[in-house]
Amino acid sequence: MAGTASTEDQQGSRFGVKQGQVIQEFGYDEDVDEELRAELEQVTGQELADEDFDDVTDAAILWWREDDGDVHDLTDLMTDSMTTLEDGGLIWVFTPKPGRPGHVRPPEVDEAARTAGLHSTSTISAGENWSGFRLTTRGRGR
Repeated sequence: MAGTASTEDQQGSRFGVKQGQVIQEFGYDEDVDEELRAELEQVTGQELADEDFDDVTDAAILWWREDDGDVHDLTDLMTDSMTTLEDGGLIWVFTPKPGRPGHVRPPEVDEAARTAGLHSTSTISAGENWSGFRLTTRGRGR
């Protein structure tokens, strides 16, 4: 297919990942966007690591739906995702878009991020049914 590589490069660039990086995935279920997952794996050349992965990672993706829990549960998941995350690593929270089953309001993601010591830097349309919230760690001030 002509043009496939450039689409994958754009996807990788859009998500801030590159060849050789390890991405840990949280909240995988049957409703995730398999095309998005495949694009990330293509760009990095690595399979996505599961929740039990315990080595250093470069980025994390969190699939989160309304019925996965409340703001406190999302905060806990964000905190868990930082356990193996390299300093400066990105976290993406993917939530169903408005009008889709399981939609999560952006203020809930922002509140959980702030509580977890993260900062939301942008929101994108990550796939047909998913919005993506890009999170980075705040300075720890240690």
